[in-house]
Amino acid sequence: MKRYLNRLIDVSIAGALRAAGCVVVEGPKWCGKSTTSKRFAKTVVELQKPITFKRYKLFSDVGDEGLLSGEKPLMFDEWQKIPDIWDYIRASVDETGERGQYILTGSAKPLENNGRHSGTGRMKKVVMRPMTLWESKESTGEVSLSGLFDRPDRISGEDKNGLFNIAYILCRGGWPQAVLDKDKKIALKAAPDYVESLVETDIAEVDGIKRNPARAKAILRAYARNISAPAKLSTIQGDIEANDAVLDIRTLDSYLNAFKKLFVIEDVEAWSPKLRSKTVLRTTSTRQFVDPSIAAAALSASPNDLMEDLNTFGLLFETMCIRDLRVYAESFDGKIFNYRDSGGLETDAVVHLGNGKWGAAEIKLGGDENIEAGAARLRALKEKIDAETMNEPSFLAVITAVGYAYRRMDGVYVIPIGCLRE
Repeated sequence: MKRYLNRLIDVSIAGALRAAGCVVVEGPKWCGKSTTSKRFAKTVVELQKPITFKRYKLFSDVGDEGLLSGEKPLMFDEWQKIPDIWDYIRASVDETGERGQYILTGSAKPLENNGRHSGTGRMKKVVMRPMTLWESKESTGEVSLSGLFDRPDRISGEDKNGLFNIAYILCRGGWPQAVLDKDKKIALKAAPDYVESLVETDIAEVDGIKRNPARAKAILRAYARNISAPAKLSTIQGDIEANDAVLDIRTLDSYLNAFKKLFVIEDVEAWSPKLRSKTVLRTTSTRQFVDPSIAAAALSASPNDLMEDLNTFGLLFETMCIRDLRVYAESFDGKIFNYRDSGGLETDAVVHLGNGKWGAAEIKLGGDENIEAGAARLRALKEKIDAETMNEPSFLAVITAVGYAYRRMDGVYVIPIGCLRE
């Protein structure tokens, strides 16, 4: 039996099955959706297998009752290959009123169907991403993100990775098979193989539109050069290789939307708090991939390359931290945003909870000067928020790649990503 590393989403799936008739587990391929979901299912239908697909497509086309037969919970893996399954399951849930009957997993959004019911009240979606450092056993977990909302007087922890190993973890990514592979050279091939499959096959299958693999790869590379920034489409367009300079903005948008449907691109939305001043908030999202290894592979960057180019390293490190923060925050009803205003103040991540509590984080590779600059930005953000209409920040933190976890005299926490957990 293959070794299984527990995932934070395990709890979310279990809770969703208790709350809804069907749970939809979405996320990029290779992130572990099938392996994790099978632990909750009693019957599994793998639609990616041609023989199984043909059989169940026929059941769907003729409305055969065999489509939903089997001991529940019944799981359809890659359900988007037969989109009508959605409506059959919704009708089944309506009829029985029972919870925890079905699990749908998908690594791509299905083709648009304006007649498809939203599934509200019957279907509960759960987003799965590649593994965080806590899940891959590469974080000590000495500092809890949720615990920071209790404003501890002190924290402690020591990063065990070191800067080069963080570069390796970043390039390898959070793909479970790569995480479990003890051969680092083989593990580092996972992300390039992922990108190759993405541009050669997946981007055409997602919506049936034929696309140029070379152009798709060039767009991914340009996107990677603009991650962790609020780049406009025109900026990304201008960053495409010279031999594809005639790329139309609408074509670029079509490719990017395809990558979003494949859960590869996951930008960070802008936060809109109440401010004391009349400073104008910037609403452009920050460009991000769901995993930093996609950017590293698109740029053909190795761990050694990143050690020689700390600027690129820093941008990709931010992508990794945003991935982990998203997974940690969503495990306790939180969301991640960015903050930018017309006065030039920026904050990499705002953790906002459903109850209105929030905290902010700056992401830095390390170094006393960088930590000090990050802390200064966080204090400036705190001063801009209108405390009469919003909560004061529960915490301010600088997340680093190496070093120790501690609380500064000004109250700002310094936390290595290798010490953080949910």
